[in-house]
Parts: sequence; C-alpha cells; structure tokens
Amino acid sequence: MLASIAHAEGFGINTDIFETNILNLSVVIGVLVYYGRAALGDLIKGRKDSILKSLQDADNKLREAEENLLFAKKNFESAKTKAEQIRNQGVLLSSQTSKSVLSAVEEDIKRLKASNLSTIRFEEEKSINEVCQKLSNSAFVNAIEKLNKRLNSSLQKRIILQNIDRLSIKFLTKK
Repeated sequence: MLASIAHAEGFGINTDIFETNILNLSVVIGVLVYYGRAALGDLIKGRKDSILKSLQDADNKLREAEENLLFAKKNFESAKTKAEQIRNQGVLLSSQTSKSVLSAVEEDIKRLKASNLSTIRFEEEKSINEVCQKLSNSAFVNAIEKLNKRLNSSLQKRIILQNIDRLSIKFLTKK
C-alpha cells in the first residue's frame, strides 16, 4: 500500500529493497569509488602537477621580473648620474665659454680703444704738423715779403759782405 501511495503521488520514498535495487546501486557506487579513485587521483595529481608547474613558472617569472627591475633601476640610476654629469659639464663649459667670450670682448674693446687713441694721437700730430707747416710757410712768406720790402741794394751789399767775412773767419780758424 505504501508503494502504491508513493507511486500515485509522484514523489516519495520506496522502501522495498528489491524494487530500489540498493544492492545494485551499492555495487555500482563501490566500483565507481574503487576505480574512480584511481582515475580521480590521477586527475587530481595531474591538476596538482599542473598547478605546481604554473606556480613554479610564475615564481621564475617573478624572479626574472625582479632581476629585470633591478637591472632597469641600476641603468636608470646610471643614466641619471650620467645626465647629471653631462648637465654639470654643460654648465661648466657654458660658464667657461661665457668667461672666455667676455674676456675676448674685453680684449677687443681694449685693443679698439688703444687703436682709437693711437688714431686720435696720429690725427692730432698730423693736424699739429699741418698747422705748424702752414704757420711756418706763412711766417716764411711774411718774412720774405718784409725782407723784399726792406731790402734794397745797399742792404744787400752789406749782408753779402758780412756773410763773406763770417765765412772767411771760419775758414781761417779751421786751418
């Protein structure tokens, strides 16, 4: 009766051992456990090996990445130091170059001033010589004009005689 109620309602527990095949199920489950354990063990072992290999690969990649990072940091520090040295050399070179250029400009200015002073002195001397020459020529022309106005034949005779006397005295004193 219980079996018919369970069947009629659609869901229930069948307590009849022969109908439920508990023995068959236990044999099937036992076989599955016995043989399945080996297959499941192999699957688990394979999965475990795969996971361990993945972990080892990840660990190796981590070490390699750390080494690469350390190498990159060293290269970065080296490049940073080199850049600082280059910058310092550039600053020093620009300072030396600017000092050199300023020194050269100062020397050029001194040379130009000296050249200008020399040119000015030369022009002054030239102007002074021209003025002196003009004054001398003017004085000479004025003196000749005055002499020509004062000079007559008796004065000319007297000057000639005086010069002859002087020359003769010089000539006689030398002997």
